[in-house]
Amino acid sequence: MDEYTIKPIAYIHNDLKTKFGVPRQSGLANSLLSEIVFTPEYRVSDALRGMSDFSHIWLIWSFSEARRSDWSPTVRPPRLGGNERVGVFATRSPYRPNSLALSCVKLVRIEHRDGLGDVITVSGADLMNGTPIYDIKPYLPYADSIEDAIGGFAPDGGKTLEVIDEGGELNKLTPEKSNALTELLSRDPRPQYHDDNERVYGMEYGDYEIKFRVDGKELFISSIEKQTKKR
Repeated sequence: MDEYTIKPIAYIHNDLKTKFGVPRQSGLANSLLSEIVFTPEYRVSDALRGMSDFSHIWLIWSFSEARRSDWSPTVRPPRLGGNERVGVFATRSPYRPNSLALSCVKLVRIEHRDGLGDVITVSGADLMNGTPIYDIKPYLPYADSIEDAIGGFAPDGGKTLEVIDEGGELNKLTPEKSNALTELLSRDPRPQYHDDNERVYGMEYGDYEIKFRVDGKELFISSIEKQTKKR
């Protein structure tokens, strides 16, 4: 069998420092901004010529935190409660033979920065901070949007929660970060088979530790505390 070696062309940077809290699909948290910073070899402005004419782009990236030496032909998707097995190629599970992923994100802007070259800002990414990106392609509406497509066991974006911030904790963040965090929390970052209304969950978001609990269709923010930087 032929083998083909690929290497990252860029890395993504955002406030999602751990896997917990990352949107389950792209486009579910459109207030979340991420930056794509190219590796030195690919910091060539000509490579992005014409990109600003498109509204969305595809990112081909790697589940860098889910790599393993073996693979299983079946997995248990969270959308099915984590109990039912289906074929790995019928899912978007990170546990795949080549751990590759595909995400469509909105192109916000492209700007040149000293020392970094052209940096792409996108919204709606479902990538963790530091994730390697292997390729970028433009989204083509006439070819990539299929009106009568069927979503199998995941026909929609899943349940949403009402985020309640009775203590005004969100005021500790900038409006931009507050909006993004609210959108992330509304998508219920817990494992989908969890249903404990007393349990308090912790989530890293940028420089902050977010504590929350969920009761039915409501998510209550317990606290938002700035983390002490480790030396």
